[in-house]
Amino acid sequence: MDLGLEGARVLVAASSRGLGGATARRFSLEGARVAINGRHSAALEQAAQAIRAETGGEVVPLVGDVANPDDAGRIVAGAVAALGGLDILVTNAGGPPPGSFESVPLDAWQRAFELSVMSAVRLIHAALPYLRQSNRAAILTIASVSVKQPIDNLILSNSVRMGVVGLTKSLANELGPQGIRVNSILPGWTRTERVTELNAARAEREGRTPDEIAAEQTAGTPLRRMGTPEEFANVAVFLCSPAAGYVHGAMIPVDGGSIRATL
Repeated sequence: MDLGLEGARVLVAASSRGLGGATARRFSLEGARVAINGRHSAALEQAAQAIRAETGGEVVPLVGDVANPDDAGRIVAGAVAALGGLDILVTNAGGPPPGSFESVPLDAWQRAFELSVMSAVRLIHAALPYLRQSNRAAILTIASVSVKQPIDNLILSNSVRMGVVGLTKSLANELGPQGIRVNSILPGWTRTERVTELNAARAEREGRTPDEIAAEQTAGTPLRRMGTPEEFANVAVFLCSPAAGYVHGAMIPVDGGSIRATL
C-alpha cells in the first residue's frame, strides 16, 4: 500500500532510539523527509546516519530536551527551517520513573507532568501555525495502555498520561474542522532499549534474570510476548499518513491484546 508520504515533512520528538527512533526510520522508508530529536548530540547524529544509510532519505538531527520549556519551540523552528514547513508532528518523550504512590517524592509529580504532558502541549503549540499550512496535516501523541489499565509500580505514568489522552481528544474536536487530524497510540510492553535497561536493573536488584522479569510483564498479554519498536512504528506511520485520512480522535492500542476491556 502506498501511504502517500513521499516528500512529507515530519518531526518525530525524542527519536534517537526506542519507539521514536523506529517511527522516524519507518517514515524515512516511506519517502518522508524527517527531523529527529534527542538530548545527546552524539547519539542523535549516530541515529540520523543509520537511517540515512538504510533509506537514502533526508534526516535532520535537532538536539534538545522536550521537557525543557525553552527547547520545544526551538526544535519545531529547526525542523521547519530545515524541511521548509511541517506536515506531521509526532510528540514523544521518555517515561517518568517507576515507583508507588508513597515511594515517589512530591516534586517528581511536577517533573513527570512537564515531561509527559507539557512537552506535547509545547510542541503542538509551536507546530500549529505550520501544520495549518499543510494539506495533509497530522499530529500523533504517544500515551500508554496504562490510561486504560493501570500498571503496577508506575503511579506517575498511570496518572499523568491521562492528560495526554485528554489533550488528544480535545484537540481532535478543535482541529478537525481545520483539516488537522489528531490521534494517539497506547503502547503496551515493547522491547525498547529503555525497557531492556530497566529490566536489567530490576533483575539485578531482585536476584532474577531479565527474561524472568519480561515474562512476568507479559503474562497478562494474550500474545505472551513484548512488541517490537518496528511493530509500533508501522501503526504510527499509518495513522499519520493520508491512507488513514478518516481516522481521527482515535486512541489505538498496540499492546498484544493486554487491554481486556470490551470498549
